[in-house]
Amino acid sequence: MPIHVQVHADKQAASGAVAARIRDLILLRQHEGRPAVLGLATGSTPLPLYAELIRLHRDTGLSFRNVITFNLDEYEGLSGDRPESYRHFMEVNLFRHLDLRPGATHVPDGTATDQDQACRAYEDAIRQAGGLDLQVLGIGRTGHIGFNEPPSARESRTRRVHLDEVTRRDNAGFFRQPEDVPHGALTMGVATIMDARQVELLAFGSAKAEIIRRTLHETPHAGCPATWLQAHPRSEEHTSELQSRQYLVCRLLLEKKT
Repeated sequence: MPIHVQVHADKQAASGAVAARIRDLILLRQHEGRPAVLGLATGSTPLPLYAELIRLHRDTGLSFRNVITFNLDEYEGLSGDRPESYRHFMEVNLFRHLDLRPGATHVPDGTATDQDQACRAYEDAIRQAGGLDLQVLGIGRTGHIGFNEPPSARESRTRRVHLDEVTRRDNAGFFRQPEDVPHGALTMGVATIMDARQVELLAFGSAKAEIIRRTLHETPHAGCPATWLQAHPRSEEHTSELQSRQYLVCRLLLEKKT
């Protein structure tokens, strides 16, 4: 089924729309007496979203005490105290600014000696939390979601992956030297992402226009993992002209009923 697309005026508008959806989810789960389970992403794309969530907490009193988070991925070999690690990224840009409970935030263990066991444990932890209510995604130029590089099967689960050289070059700015970018990572699988009740994919800038075009229009296949999102259980049809924009802000919304 086609993916529902909403194009916003700028990053702040797109991020604000997703933040409002997260706020409403948190309040709903609070009323129901159960936690809101969020899947989170790293990189520059979600930074305006995280800034808005911090603002909602600071200015409106939105509490994150009933929130559990699971991050998509982590670099292989990086401990959480390394400034290049995704755990450190999340602590600096979101976690330390909210009233999250101790132990409520989860990031794959990039230093695990038994990676297979660590990945199975991550899947178990998501299931025990009740599954992901809402997953935030960015998208890479290779079509990766999380670090699911091509080819990634629809049935893939949390696992160790080898990073594409395009991805390593794109992420080199977060490291002192390009050669410091790890060659591997642990990532949620495509199936793990697809199990989320809602999926929000944010893509900012004209550089993402081509991969968004492929995501929307190609038949789902392992060579462009983001195309699997078309098979989400409740995608909705909506058309939008993307390629004519010099600056593209595209928020893709996927949702399924519980």
